[in-house]
Amino acid sequence: MSEAQGGNTKKCILAVDDTAIILTRISEILGNDYEVITANSGARAMKFLKERKPDMILLDIKMSPMDGIETLHEIRSRRDLEDIPVIMLTGVEDKDTVMESAKLGICDYILKPFSSGELDKRIYRAFEREKQKHEES
Repeated sequence: MSEAQGGNTKKCILAVDDTAIILTRISEILGNDYEVITANSGARAMKFLKERKPDMILLDIKMSPMDGIETLHEIRSRRDLEDIPVIMLTGVEDKDTVMESAKLGICDYILKPFSSGELDKRIYRAFEREKQKHEES
């Protein structure tokens, strides 16, 4: 596993998107600060999740054959994965889709196209919220 500054192990982020250029961009933006694992489908993400639990998941909605909402349902149905913070990273602005994602416990929703600064900031905030949750419990 990679080491971050100060010898701390990098947090692992699983990025799931069926567009290679998006996965490359996410890896370039986050690769210095996080261990980024990419999957180009919901099925591949679920296969990875059988082997390892990441610290966060970035999940696209518009994928086939298994879209992001179906993938999120699968993730939330597994007791060992239900607490992983998930950020939807998508071009879908449909209110019903946003609401359905929210019901499944996402921690944020980022619209494409996204800036590197915005992605970084949202991920940092999500990790901070998770840290506070664990400190309170």
